[in-house]
Amino acid sequence: MKRKTNLILDNINIYGAGAKGVAIGKTIEGKTVLVKGAVPGDVVDVKVRKSKSKYFEGDVLNLITPSEFRVDPKCIHFGVCGGCKWQNLSYEKQLDIKNDEVYNNIKRIGGFENFECVPILGAKEQYFYRNKMEFSFSDAKWLTLDEINSGENIDNKNALGFHIPGMWSKILDLKECWLQEAPSNQIRLAVKKFADENGLEYFDVKNQSGFLRTLMLRQNSMGEWMVLFQLYREEKENQEKLFNYLLENFVEIKTLVYAINPKLNDSIYDLDIEIYHGDGFLMEEMDGLKFKIGPKSFFQTNYQQALNLYRKTLEFAEITENDVVYDLYTGTGTIAQYVAKKAKHVIGIESVPEAIAAAKEHAKLNGLENCEFFCGDMKDIFTKEFLENHPKADVLITDPPRDGMHAKVVEQILNLAPEKIVYVSCNSATQARDMALLKDNYILIKILPVDMFPQTHHVENIALLIRK
Repeated sequence: MKRKTNLILDNINIYGAGAKGVAIGKTIEGKTVLVKGAVPGDVVDVKVRKSKSKYFEGDVLNLITPSEFRVDPKCIHFGVCGGCKWQNLSYEKQLDIKNDEVYNNIKRIGGFENFECVPILGAKEQYFYRNKMEFSFSDAKWLTLDEINSGENIDNKNALGFHIPGMWSKILDLKECWLQEAPSNQIRLAVKKFADENGLEYFDVKNQSGFLRTLMLRQNSMGEWMVLFQLYREEKENQEKLFNYLLENFVEIKTLVYAINPKLNDSIYDLDIEIYHGDGFLMEEMDGLKFKIGPKSFFQTNYQQALNLYRKTLEFAEITENDVVYDLYTGTGTIAQYVAKKAKHVIGIESVPEAIAAAKEHAKLNGLENCEFFCGDMKDIFTKEFLENHPKADVLITDPPRDGMHAKVVEQILNLAPEKIVYVSCNSATQARDMALLKDNYILIKILPVDMFPQTHHVENIALLIRK
């Protein structure tokens, strides 16, 4: 008897796309099939990888009938890298799927009816839209099927690129990437060429040894670049040669910084940053507001769509000069300062101390004296006592992480009882869950999905609620 994982499912019609970008089909018996590499409209044979009681997971074995929405991927690493899973799906269809996902989540999970769904705001740039990329070094690169089947003896096992999904010790050596504009690819390839030619040691994840660990490339909208290296250990002569080589060959590099990281993980937030060249930060400008972006700063990675997101949030809020605005999960205060130009007073709350410090610095930089920022876990700081000691909100804006808001936070929003709530979310499922808790007191007027990440399944959503 064959094991279930050796099953082949014939002629599966793909009708939709689900969580994490996988395609969805059904067997004749009605069992769900989650398929990697297919797109809606395809008819495929599926090789089953995992069999569960309610569904199968598998990969495309044969493409029987290609979908009308199928397109040729641009990147040579498509299907291996795992970063841009929808490069084989037309952008128009990507937007349709994202729009439907948000709308259905708000209806099904939130239980809302009779609200306006403004058509999704697509991105003008579908490639080269990210302003920050992070790459890892490895001395044991992931071998592709082509490399394995070539039969060639591969002496150079060094890699600079992305982790293979689900395999954190395996790095795909990138030849190209379509996510960040030039000279991102050129800088990364130049680093690898110099490192190989000069015998610089790549990181060994398993044995926790080596020299070169990670590379981060960051840019601003003015075409200035930041380069950040994480080094496992100090090698003064080698790092200076590498850094000087980059600075001599790429005039776009405004600042170059590095950190020594001997830890078991690549997290940068508890590391000391050393400045080798420049100021150690980039300045960014958005509609007249200035922001200081350092190596550890959170800033939206799609500049143009972030700009559109903030503009639409401000448009939904319809803030007047007499309004007091609360901005929950304010981060570095970007949205807070956007609305501060129109509002009487803005109160921002965030749990990360470095983010609040940056928010205060940005407010000062922009001459905004009507902003206050408070630091603490949202459920602990946004309390009855806090509300009693601060002005009542006319408008509340909330932009929580993917998990959404704690039930205690929703409870305090109901106690605060602002006239309007603008809920910005990167996860419409948790957004719908949270808004359902507000239904007795608020009416959902409209939503607007915003595509921040073309070629992926991720989508943002803005919702406007008005008090009954």
